[in-house]
Amino acid sequence: MRKARGELPNSRNFPWFRLVIWGRSDAQRCRGFEGLKSVNKFGEEMEQLKNRLLQMSSLVEAGIERSVYAVVKKDRRAAEEVFENESRINAIELEIDGLAIKLLALHQPMAINLRFIIAALKINTNLERMGDLSVNIAHTARSLIDAPSIEPPIDIPLMAGLVQSMVRKSLDAFVARDADLALSVLVSDDAVDSLRTACYLHLVSFMQNDPGNIRQALNLLAVARTLERLADHSTNIAEHVLFYVKGIDVRHNSEQGKNVDPS
Repeated sequence: MRKARGELPNSRNFPWFRLVIWGRSDAQRCRGFEGLKSVNKFGEEMEQLKNRLLQMSSLVEAGIERSVYAVVKKDRRAAEEVFENESRINAIELEIDGLAIKLLALHQPMAINLRFIIAALKINTNLERMGDLSVNIAHTARSLIDAPSIEPPIDIPLMAGLVQSMVRKSLDAFVARDADLALSVLVSDDAVDSLRTACYLHLVSFMQNDPGNIRQALNLLAVARTLERLADHSTNIAEHVLFYVKGIDVRHNSEQGKNVDPS
């Protein structure tokens, strides 16, 4: 019996046809399997990138805490711990850059995944610089340890506590993709600026009243200035979080950032 036009041949009577059909099906299954492996590998590498950032941020936070402790308590060992961590921070910075470049080159991510990697690269740079700044504070702490104690009318622990809170919130916002938390960091930056200005005015007056304390006062002024710069880097990270989560760029326009709708 002749088959109607367009009707497929019976694979039992035409073995070659069965081979072609199965060949195509196997190829499709292989492509699907390879695609699944690629997706899984991409997810694993993204998680690895996030974990490295968390590891680096933990070291940076510890460096800031120990450097400020060294200033306030005149603790030489705390300052040494900051110096010891610097090489680890630098090594992780290079590793993060390598992971991010690899993800961009091999997977060509789009949308929020692309924004995550871009934000990770920028946050990585800010964290490394924050590590350097904590080292600067530790160096200043060593100078203060060898100098006579003075009691200037400024509150370094208060300013440091606010800065450490900004650092922690900006990184938590990145991990949790929390735009509200990122916005709170932008608002806190003004408070740190006000404290730095108050420290400057008090220290200038302190030096004028007793020129013998100029060296120590200048060291404390350097600490206050460095804390302000740490707050600025925290603000940068919060801005990168807003780019990652919301797809908006609020750099160089802090008022726009503070008015962002986090929903």
